[in-house]
Amino acid sequence: MAQDRQPFARGAFVTVSGVSFRLEGQLRRKGVWPIAGVDEVGRGPLAGPVAAAAVILDPDRRPRGLDDSKALNPAQREEAFERIMASALAVSVAFVTAAEIDRINIRRASLAAMARAVAGLAHRPAYLLVDGNDRPPVDCPCQMIVKGDATAISIAAASIVAKVARDAMMRRLATHYPQYGFETNAGYAVRHHLDALARYGVSPAHRVSFAPVREA
Repeated sequence: MAQDRQPFARGAFVTVSGVSFRLEGQLRRKGVWPIAGVDEVGRGPLAGPVAAAAVILDPDRRPRGLDDSKALNPAQREEAFERIMASALAVSVAFVTAAEIDRINIRRASLAAMARAVAGLAHRPAYLLVDGNDRPPVDCPCQMIVKGDATAISIAAASIVAKVARDAMMRRLATHYPQYGFETNAGYAVRHHLDALARYGVSPAHRVSFAPVREA
């Protein structure tokens, strides 16, 4: 069973068990507010941007049924996205393009997307709960949480918003580059996508620094 650790404890990481408002509630009781959850999606695909979202939930109107975006099917994600957008105090999404990913690498691009999402919030957060073990380049206190999208509700909300936003972006890219099936594969290295790369070559939406694309 995962072990709970108090916010502001020494060290970089917090681990809790189950998606809840527990971490946010502990921080609020210490007088820390607003709190934003931050997550990114799209590190692994061969094409398209990496996306990040930052979400400040209303503690009195927390949307029900939130979970790690990977645990929800597309219809559930869309429904959760609508509930988040209708009730959250602030939501921000940022993208880093394939060209920028190629220039600075995917790790730095993911962190840059997170920082841009935080900067775009309508309310300046006092504290961030960030999925993963890398700290984004932000100027406010934050706690990195491994698998945070499966523990902190604010991060779960950010993961859903980022996933829905990126999928919508990939559908738009599919209208420009229909041969790759971005509307269904979201740029990931599935068989149809790899076959299309071999047949049609590389599009401007592809990440040429990624080995399968470079080889194509």
